[in-house]
Amino acid sequence: MTTMVSDFERTMRKREARPEDLIKGQTGDWEIILGLEVHAQVTSNAKLFSASSTKFGAEQNTQVSFVDAAMPGMLPVINRYCVEQAVRTGLGLKAQINLRSVFDRKNYFYPDLPQGYQISQYKHPIVGEGEVVLDMKDGRTVTVGIERLHLEQDAGKSLHDQHPAMSFVDLNRSGVALMEIVSKPDMRSADEARAYVTKLRTILRYLGTCDGNMEEGSLRADVNVSVRKPGTPLGTRCEIKNVNSIRFIGQAIEYEARRQIEILEEGGSISQETRLFDPKTGETRSMRSKEEAHDYRYFPDPDLLPLELLQDDVDAIKASLPELPDEKKARLISEYGLSPYDATVLVGEAARADFFEAVAKGRDAKLAANWVTGDFFGALNREGHSIEETPVTAKQLGELIDLISDGTISGRIAKQVFDSMYKTGRDPAKIVKDEGLQQVTDFGEIEAAIDAVIAANPDKVEQTKVKPQLAAWFVGQIMKSTSGKANPRVVNEILARKLGLSSDG
Repeated sequence: MTTMVSDFERTMRKREARPEDLIKGQTGDWEIILGLEVHAQVTSNAKLFSASSTKFGAEQNTQVSFVDAAMPGMLPVINRYCVEQAVRTGLGLKAQINLRSVFDRKNYFYPDLPQGYQISQYKHPIVGEGEVVLDMKDGRTVTVGIERLHLEQDAGKSLHDQHPAMSFVDLNRSGVALMEIVSKPDMRSADEARAYVTKLRTILRYLGTCDGNMEEGSLRADVNVSVRKPGTPLGTRCEIKNVNSIRFIGQAIEYEARRQIEILEEGGSISQETRLFDPKTGETRSMRSKEEAHDYRYFPDPDLLPLELLQDDVDAIKASLPELPDEKKARLISEYGLSPYDATVLVGEAARADFFEAVAKGRDAKLAANWVTGDFFGALNREGHSIEETPVTAKQLGELIDLISDGTISGRIAKQVFDSMYKTGRDPAKIVKDEGLQQVTDFGEIEAAIDAVIAANPDKVEQTKVKPQLAAWFVGQIMKSTSGKANPRVVNEILARKLGLSSDG
C-alpha cells in the first residue's frame, strides 16, 4: 500500500464542501477532506506471479506455490491476463494507460509476508490519472479524480483465533493480484465516499475485472480522513485501514472526523497514524504511527523487467470494453425517455439494466421502468434474491405489462397477479384465466354496479354536487364491489355522466 500521494494538496480539486456537509463544532464549522485507496482483487484464476489458484474458500494453505511461499531461488513470472485486467480497468476509469511501468519491492516485515517485501508499483504505475463521476441521491453529480492504479500482490492472512498461545498463517492469498486504485482527496462527506465506492464497484463489475464481493475480501478500502476550518490549510490526515463494507466506510468517516474535531477544539493536535475501525463499537482506534513512503525502502524488483505495453494491445482492449454505467445511463434516458433517477437505479447492476431492456422492448418504457424498479425490485429485496435468482423472468413481466396495456386486467389486479407469479413462477395469462381475473369492460355490467352504489348512497350524491372531488369515493366503492375488475376508464366515464360531472372531473 502507498501513502495517498506525496503532495496531498496538489492533487486536490478546488471544490468546497456544501454548507450541509459541514460539521458543526464548538468553535464553528469544520470541513472533511477524504481520499480513498481501494484494493480490488483482480478477477483471474491464477495469481499475479504464479499459477496458484485464487478460488475463494479453499482449505488453508492449499493454494500456495513455491513462489508464493518465497522459497529460495523461486522467481516471479508476470500473469499477462492480470496486466490486461488492470489496463481494462484503467480504460474504464477514463485514465491514462502508461505503456511503461515498473514493479518495485516494498520492504517491510510482517508474519504473513513470506518474502519480507511486497511486489508493488511506486513511481511508475501501470495506470495514471482518471476519474469517477458520482450520481448523488439529491440529483447532483460529483467528479472524483483518480490519482493512479497500480498492480501489486496481496499478503497472506494471520489467524489469531486457532491456538491460545500462538498465531497461524494462511498463505492462500499470498501473491493474489490486487489493483490499488488511489483517489484524489476530492470527497467532502461520508455520503460521497459511500457513493464513490458503490460506483467504483459497479464499474469494476461491468468490466469483469473484480467481483466486488466485500464480504470475501475482494474489495476493501483504506480511508484517509482529515478536517479543517473552511478555507484554511489542510489538516493532518489519518488512514483507516482495510474497511470492508460500504456501511462501515460511512461510519468510520463520521466517527473519525468528529474525533479529530474534538481533539483540535480542545487545543490538541492530530498525529498522522494508521487506525482500524471496530464495527462492534463504531469507533476507530490507533494501530501504528503512519509510515511515509521512504520508510518502506522501495526499489525496482531485480527479478522483473520493466513492463512495456504496445499501443495496439491497449487499443484492442479498449475496443472490447462493454457499455459502461455512465454511457448506459445516458442511452436509457435518450432511448427510453427515462428519468435520470430511474436510469441511475437501473444501471446500478448490469444484469438489472439488461432485465429492464428485455421487459421494455416494444412496450411502454415508463410503465416497464415502474414495474421493474417498483414491484419487481421490491420483491427481490424482500425475498433476498439476486436478479439471477428471480422466479419471474423478463418475458413473464413483459407479458404482464401487455395484459395491462390491452385492458385485460387493471393495474390493481396486475399487482395481485404479480404476487402469484413471484410465488409460483406461473405465466401471467394462465393466472388471469385460472382465477377469473379478466377486467370487466361490459358497459351494462359496470353501469349496474354504479347504479347500485349511487342508489345506496343518496347523501353522497348530494355532497358530490358541491364537492366534485368526492366522485373518487364512488370510484373506490365501485371497484370494491367488482373486486377491482371493472375498467377504471369506463367507470369514470359512466359515473361522471350519472353524477352530472364533466368526464374529466
